[in-house]
Amino acid sequence: MTKPSMNDLSLLPSLVDAVADMGYSEPTPIQQQAIPVVLAGRDLIACASTGTGKTAAFMLPVLQLLSAGDAGRCRALVLSPTRELALQIDEQAQALGYYIGLSAAAVVGGVDMGPQERALRAGAAMVVATPGRLLDHMRFDYVDLAGVEILVLDEADRMLDMGFLPDIQRILAALPQRRQTLLFSATMSPTIRKLADAILSDPVTVTVDRQGPAAAIAQSVFAVSQDRKSALLTRLLRRDGMDSVIVFVRRKIDANRLARAITRGGTNATSIHSDRTQEERIEALEGFRSGQYPVLVATDVAARGLDVSGISHVVNFDVPHSCDDYIHRAGRTARAGAAGDVITFVSPEEEERMATIERGLGARLPRHDVNGLVTRGEAHAGKPVASRGRRRRGSAQRKAGQQNA
Repeated sequence: MTKPSMNDLSLLPSLVDAVADMGYSEPTPIQQQAIPVVLAGRDLIACASTGTGKTAAFMLPVLQLLSAGDAGRCRALVLSPTRELALQIDEQAQALGYYIGLSAAAVVGGVDMGPQERALRAGAAMVVATPGRLLDHMRFDYVDLAGVEILVLDEADRMLDMGFLPDIQRILAALPQRRQTLLFSATMSPTIRKLADAILSDPVTVTVDRQGPAAAIAQSVFAVSQDRKSALLTRLLRRDGMDSVIVFVRRKIDANRLARAITRGGTNATSIHSDRTQEERIEALEGFRSGQYPVLVATDVAARGLDVSGISHVVNFDVPHSCDDYIHRAGRTARAGAAGDVITFVSPEEEERMATIERGLGARLPRHDVNGLVTRGEAHAGKPVASRGRRRRGSAQRKAGQQNA
């Protein structure tokens, strides 16, 4: 059977060359389904998770459509839930747009508005934005969205989860009624369906079924008390092959503490969460990508859409809240056909949540014995996150413990 090729999707030769230069020649399932729909000018609902190639699934056809029209004004708007995802989409837009002479601009919070204002005034063909920062600019007359022909809502479910619906509605009110709208979402909840019904016209729906982590991911569970997790992680990080590791925690206060504990244990680590400035987050990501920091400690919100190649391991220091969150975290590794490992630390208090996740995955994950990997002395020597929390049970600490990512 002949393998599918990018040449089969009616893309411009320059865009096919661009993708080939990036090392890809075979489209992913979401690209096979979505690209012809977008090129045909149809509205689209696409159910696809991060890691399925969805960014290229809308970026390639949108750029091709833009190449046929006038330059010098914003003709495509991409809305994204987080700064990191927006910057990664913009990076891909810049790389692909170079081949057809189209410009893109990222409009995100946490950085100076001046360069963004200049890009908006210059009329970048594509604007990739987080809703809040775009609204900041829309207070001024240099923002003109009247010429937007294509709107992309990426990770729409996460944007609604983060409370962006009112912001999205305000932005929609500034856009032309006649436009092409593409909605990408990992889930299709009633709220997402209601939004889609309100803003899309006769859409085509495509779905890439991703019920669990990629087959190339080796999954395992360590049953470990909360106060021994930090020492266990330090010991595991000394193993061969732990070259590029993302460690997920629930709270941003824990991200900083754990990164410091890992560094004290002999492995350089940094953290990313919503309390860090945009410059700090970019620095952390670039340090992680370059290998300066082999370990990145992250919260779910800050790491949403994080796309870093070559991640060898994902460690769930805290059990995720849901099976969807588990799959999202796992999707940071084993990208583009590579192998990867997902390790989950489960305390006795988290066993019920882990059982719910395993039911969602349809399998009980292999368990490993902690005995021999970490001693009681090691567990208490590092003063891990959880043990610090137990020593300070005052109201201020309880309040801090309620902080989300």
